[in-house]
Amino acid sequence: MPDQEKYKLLEQIDDPAELRKLDAGQLPAVAGELREFLIETLAEVGGHFAAGLGTVELTVALHYVFNTPYDRLVWDVGHQAYPHKTLTGRRALMQSIRKLGGLAPFPRREESEYDTLGVGHSSTSVSAALGMAIAARARKEKRRVVAVIGDGAMSAGMAFEALNHAGTLDVDLLVILNDNDMSISENVGAMSNYLARVLSGKVYSTIREGSKKVLRRMPTVWELARRSEEHFKGMMLPGTLFEEMGLNYIGPVDGHDLPTLVATLENLRDLQGPQFLHIVTRKGKGYEPAEKDPILWHGPGPFDASSGTMRKQAAGTPSYSKVFGDWLCDMAGQDERVVGITPAMREGSGMVEFARRFPNRYFDVAIAEQHAVTLAAGLACEGLRPVVAIYSTFLQRGYDQLIHDVALQNLPVLFAIDRAGVVGADGPTHQGPFDLSYLRCIPNMVVMTPADENECRQMLFTGIGLDQPAAVRYPRGSGPGVAVTKPMKALPVGKAQHRRSGERIAILAFGAMLAPAEIVAEKLNATLINMRFVKPLDQETILRMAQQHEAIVTLEDNVIAGGAGSAVNECLQAHACQAPVLNLGIPDRFVEHGEREQCLAGIGLDADGIAQAIEDWLEGPFIAELKTSR
Repeated sequence: MPDQEKYKLLEQIDDPAELRKLDAGQLPAVAGELREFLIETLAEVGGHFAAGLGTVELTVALHYVFNTPYDRLVWDVGHQAYPHKTLTGRRALMQSIRKLGGLAPFPRREESEYDTLGVGHSSTSVSAALGMAIAARARKEKRRVVAVIGDGAMSAGMAFEALNHAGTLDVDLLVILNDNDMSISENVGAMSNYLARVLSGKVYSTIREGSKKVLRRMPTVWELARRSEEHFKGMMLPGTLFEEMGLNYIGPVDGHDLPTLVATLENLRDLQGPQFLHIVTRKGKGYEPAEKDPILWHGPGPFDASSGTMRKQAAGTPSYSKVFGDWLCDMAGQDERVVGITPAMREGSGMVEFARRFPNRYFDVAIAEQHAVTLAAGLACEGLRPVVAIYSTFLQRGYDQLIHDVALQNLPVLFAIDRAGVVGADGPTHQGPFDLSYLRCIPNMVVMTPADENECRQMLFTGIGLDQPAAVRYPRGSGPGVAVTKPMKALPVGKAQHRRSGERIAILAFGAMLAPAEIVAEKLNATLINMRFVKPLDQETILRMAQQHEAIVTLEDNVIAGGAGSAVNECLQAHACQAPVLNLGIPDRFVEHGEREQCLAGIGLDADGIAQAIEDWLEGPFIAELKTSR
C-alpha cells in the first residue's frame, strides 16, 4: 500500500472541489504527490502507466480551473485518465483497477459522475464533447465542455469530422491536443508560453479578427506566435489547419508547466466559441524508465519502482500474437506479394520483427481502422496479398469497409484478428465477443477459429492462399501449448476435425473453447468435434453428429446471438433435423474486466461451468419430452 504520510496534500483531496480550495502555488506540490502516488500504486498492481504520468499537470490544472463535474471533461481513449480517477474520489480504490469487481481501466459513466463519457476506443472525445456543448447551448446552461485528445488519436478521421463540424458552430467547446510525441521542440519554452497566454487573453480575443493581417506583416511577432514549432508531425504550421476549420488555435504550450497551464486555461474558460489548445507533454514524465521507453511502459505489470525492473513472468508457451508474427515473417520470405498492415498496434499484434525485416512491406496506418481495411483492398486490387493484423474490437470500426470494399469485390485480404473472445482486464471496450456474428453474415468470407498455436499457423497459411477474403480469429495470450511446426500446409476448407468419440451428446467446439471442451468431453463421455471453420460450416459432420447422438452442444467464445452456434442451428433447420441443440457462448451482456480466466468462469465458459450447464440441460424436462416424442 502507498505510504499515505507522503501524500499530505493529496490526502486532502477527495474530490476536485477540495483541489480548488488550495492556493495556486500549491498545485506543483499536488502534481508531485499525484505522480509519486501513481508510480507507487501501479508498481504493485500494474496497469496503464506512461500515458497517465504525462497528463498529471494537465489533470490538476483542468480540475482546478473548471468546475467539474458541472463543467464537462471528456477524455479520449482513457489510458491517460488514472490521475483523473485519483483526483475524483477514487484514490483509495486505485489498487483495484482492472481487477474483477474493481475500478474500470477507462473512464466509465456508471463509475463516477466525473466520467462524462465511457471510452476505450480512440478519437471519440471531440464528437461527444461537441454534442454536450450543443446540449448546453440549447438549455442555455453556462457549463463549459473540454475534450482532451492525444496526437495519436488525432490520426483517426472521426476526430477531424468532429472538428470540421465544431468550427461551424457557435458553441463553447475547448479541444486540448495532448501532443506527447517523444521529442519536445526547443521552441516550446518561456516565450511560446508567454505568447500563448497573450493569445488566449480577452484583449487579444476582441481584436483578433481585425488584426490577423497586421500580425502577418510583422514576422518577429507572427513567427514567434505562429511558427513556434513545426511540431504537428512536421507537416504543417501547427495552427493553420485548425484555424482554417474555424477554431481559435492557441499553443504550443508546455504541458508540464502548471502555472502556464492554469493561466492559459483560465483565459480560455472565459472565451466564447470553439477553442483549440495545443500542449506538448512527455509520456512517462517523472519516471525515467518510462520516459526512455514509453512503449514498454505503456501498460506494465507489477514492477520494482526504485530500480525500474519489471517482475519476471513465468516462462510459458508462445502467445498467439507471436505465432502470427513468426508466420508473417516466414510467409513474407516465401512470397514477395505479402504485405502487412496494422492500425497502430505493431507491438500488440506481434509485428515488430516483420517491420524490422520487411520495412517496405510494413504499413502502420496509425489509428485509422477504416483506412487500414480499404488500403488492403487497394493493394489486393493490384495483385498483392495484404494481411491486416487487427484486434477484434477494433475491426468493428472498419465494418463498412470490410463489407463494401473487400467482401463485395471478393478481394483476397487476410484478416488476422487478435484479442478475439474474452480479453480480460481491459474490460468491455476491449473484449472481442462479436466478430463471429458480424463476420459470418458477410458473403464471400471464410472464417476460421484455431484451437491451438499450430492450427493458427496452418489456418493463416490456408487463408492467404485463398482467392477471397478470409479471417483467422484467435484469443489474447497463449494457447494450450501445442508445438508449432515450421512446415505450412493448407487445411481443407470447411472441414471439421473429429477429436473424440463418445455417447449420447456431441460437443461442437469452436476455436479456443476446444481446450475446456476436452475436459468436459472426458467427464461426460461425449463426442468432441473441433469445428475449425465457422464459414463455410462442415454441414456433413453436423448432420452426422445429429443422427448419431441424442443432442448437440455448440461451444464458442463469441456472443450466442448470431454466432457459430446459430450457424449450426440454421444448418439443422435447413435440413429439417429435429435434434435438440444447446448453444453455449457469451450471454447477452457486456463482459466486465478481470483476469481472462475469471471472466470466463463468470459467464460459465470454464470447464466446470460448461459441464454443469450441459448436465442441467440434459436433466431438464425439455430433453425428456423430446426423447419421448422421438
